[in-house]
Amino acid sequence: MTATDTTDTVDHPARRGGLAGAARARLQQLLALASLLVIGAFFSVASPFFLTYGNFTAILFSTVVIGTLAVGTTLVIVSGGIDLSLGTGMALCAVVAGVLMVDLGLPLAVGVPAAILFGGLIGLVNGLNVTLLGIPPFIATLAMMLVAGGLALVLSNSAPIYFTDVPGYLDISTGNLVPGVDFPNAVLILLVAAVVAGLVLSRTVLGRHTYSVGSNEAATALSGVDVRRVKIAVYVLAGLFTGLAGILISARLGSAQPATGMGYELQAIAAVVIGGTSLSGGRGSVVGTLIGALIISVLNNGLQIMSIPQEWQNVILGCVILVAVYADMLRRRRRG
Repeated sequence: MTATDTTDTVDHPARRGGLAGAARARLQQLLALASLLVIGAFFSVASPFFLTYGNFTAILFSTVVIGTLAVGTTLVIVSGGIDLSLGTGMALCAVVAGVLMVDLGLPLAVGVPAAILFGGLIGLVNGLNVTLLGIPPFIATLAMMLVAGGLALVLSNSAPIYFTDVPGYLDISTGNLVPGVDFPNAVLILLVAAVVAGLVLSRTVLGRHTYSVGSNEAATALSGVDVRRVKIAVYVLAGLFTGLAGILISARLGSAQPATGMGYELQAIAAVVIGGTSLSGGRGSVVGTLIGALIISVLNNGLQIMSIPQEWQNVILGCVILVAVYADMLRRRRRG
């Protein structure tokens, strides 16, 4: 059995069972999209303020950070892993950007790539802990979540770092490429990031091996694939997306807030699950993840417009996650 053969046994968007597997993957994406449209239609009827261009761009803008984190962690979850360090890792990368450009005075062209690469370093440490040390992904990334959160506070002296004197930094997120058009750059950056991640999963050897490892790690290793290398590469890529999210959120806020990361990892993982990616690995898509992130943003936005208290918003989101996970369990039982 070759690595390609093992990949063909999973729900790769263009594989598993040939046309039948591809049709199933498309159907899951269409169901997620239909859910998004139904939710949007409900809020459109419930409030006249929902279906406006300003609110539409606000929804997209609010999707950027969660979407970027979710796109990165899709790679990890498809491989059969998990990453709980997304939120605090994002905050740490934002603080690193602040230290480099505000405290040390490095130019934008140096500070931004360095902060993103620092996210890749976080992913590398996660990957090494999981593969070389054999620590379960849940524990390894939970430890990194605590370490990153602590380092963010230490490097920033527990105070925000403001980018007021860094020319062009805020434009990364809130600027407009097209003058006079209210469409933030951050949304375009998310779309580019999603395209890159989608191409990695669907058009590269690493993507095929990622699906294969998540479907059957033992069989993939027997076929000659270096499973450790695949996992490390996946965690590094997820870390790069975490670093990018740190840049986007700090450019949106105009500051690096060291304590803002907690909870973002849960929403990112929720977006991945709602979008149809299986928590058991081996199946998922970036398109589905983006739809899942939009569902969360639309829910939050619509409930806020309807003046639903924050605690009830959390209850509703939790119920949506339960439904998504239960639906995934039913799909796996039917395939079994």
